[in-house]
Parts: sequence; structure tokens; C-alpha cells
Amino acid sequence: MNAAPDIFQAIADPSRREILMLLTRDKHTINALAGNFDMSRPAVSKHVKVLHDAGLISITDQGRERYCELKADGFDDIKEWLNYFDKFWHQKLQNLENLLNKL
Repeated sequence: MNAAPDIFQAIADPSRREILMLLTRDKHTINALAGNFDMSRPAVSKHVKVLHDAGLISITDQGRERYCELKADGFDDIKEWLNYFDKFWHQKLQNLENLLNKL
């Protein structure tokens, strides 16, 4: 049994992050995405599969084309993880401020 893809491994690759950035502008076909990179279409397709498997993008077949677009809820785990550390550091700074005010 395969474990669920690690979303942080999915976004660790610079090419995959660039694909995500391209998809913030509009949905794209895999061929259109491949045109932005100095790599083969199959290589871009593998990156797209990793992003899809991690739940960050959806792929829709329209005729012979496959369109990729961002999934809004795909980033929830990342936001949750970052929010945890935002709260952590906010609390640490609040504690420091309280200590300095006592002094």
C-alpha cells in the first residue's frame, strides 16, 4: 500500500513550484505548460502527476487536451502547517513583550 503523497515533497521541486505559479494565471494544457520549460513534455507530465497526486491541481480532459488548474482546497494542509508556526512565533514574541514590559 502506497502512502499518501507528501505535499511538501511535491512543492520542493522548483519546476513544480513554477508550474503552480503558471497555474495561478489560468488553467493550462500540459503542452502549454511544457512550452515554459527546457525539458521534455513527458518530464513536465511527470511533474504534473506529482502535483495532481498531492491534491494541488486537478486535471480535466476536454477533447484531446488535458487541462490543469489549481485546486483551492489543495493548499489547506500547507496553510494549516504555516498557521501553526505563525501562532507559535506570535506567542513567543508576545511572551517576550510581556517580560520586557515587566522589566
